Amino acid sequence: MNKQEEEIRKKSPVNIKNRKAQFEYFVIETFTAGLVLTGTEIKSIRAGKASLVDTYCLIINGEMWVRGMSVSPYFYGSYNNHDMKRDRKLLLTKREIARLGSATKQTGFTIVPLLVFIDGKGRAKMDIALCKGKKAFDKRQTLKEKEDRREMDRAMKVYR
Repeated sequence: MNKQEEEIRKKSPVNIKNRKAQFEYFVIETFTAGLVLTGTEIKSIRAGKASLVDTYCLIINGEMWVRGMSVSPYFYGSYNNHDMKRDRKLLLTKREIARLGSATKQTGFTIVPLLVFIDGKGRAKMDIALCKGKKAFDKRQTLKEKEDRREMDRAMKVYR
């Protein structure tokens, strides 16, 4: 990811994160994919009414889909409002899909959504990652490192 892409993510009015993903998985490689959405879904995402809790990606017939993503119904939507938990198609190149498909056939690897954001042109994008699940001792190690960083920050504040 280059600096320009990082700036777009930081300036995005919408940053919907999957906070548990960093704790539950080791991130091996990340990709950015477009989302195929209906009109009321994009309006709801722009309002920040989406969640990535318990979401995952899968490949069906050579296409990438995200399953379990919750997008709340749009408040001003009428009878043609969208389903809250429907599967949504992700836009990736064939080469990226093939690469992810071959990687997920190995034991312990999965594809997890990390972030939903709006790019500079107003389109919804999703950062997905090829991940390997952490064991219990890995999670404890992550918590210990996080606690150590906190204590160092506190010590630096007191020292100043």
